[in-house]
Amino acid sequence: MTLNQKIFNSLKIFAALILISSCRIYKFHDVSIPIDVKTVKVNYIENKAQYVNPQLSPQLSDKLRQKIVSQTRLSQTNADNADWEISGYVNNYSFSTSAISGQREANNRLTVGVHITLNDRKLNKVSEYDVSRNFEFPASQSLEQAEASLSDEMIRSLTDDIFNRIFSQW
Repeated sequence: MTLNQKIFNSLKIFAALILISSCRIYKFHDVSIPIDVKTVKVNYIENKAQYVNPQLSPQLSDKLRQKIVSQTRLSQTNADNADWEISGYVNNYSFSTSAISGQREANNRLTVGVHITLNDRKLNKVSEYDVSRNFEFPASQSLEQAEASLSDEMIRSLTDDIFNRIFSQW
């Protein structure tokens, strides 16, 4: 490698470092968090839906806390002065027929909706997001059987959707 190529490569690296450091945004796997945001408080996600699945709220709240701590640099706190405070509630938990075969129900659909509020104390700004997912199950299953078999998928999918809405710029 010639001296000019070494200098050119060094300048490219230097320019990239300047660009990254001036951005003031921390990025990790498409996660965007302003650099001055250091703490997060995730409140219990209440269940205000007409039908209440008693396991949904505590599991969803815990899984969201775990995901934020494991996939961001934010520190979880229970203090009222957290840089970001996340709260929310389940606003829809309903089921309907999604497929009919031979004049009989073949599949049912469980729809779960969650309303999330992000209070950004650094910017003094509140953002709100709605996340909804459908989960199909055979009509031969009761709602209780479907909830048991779909529980892990519901928690994982809803947590991922909430996380992406809060931390990704899409």
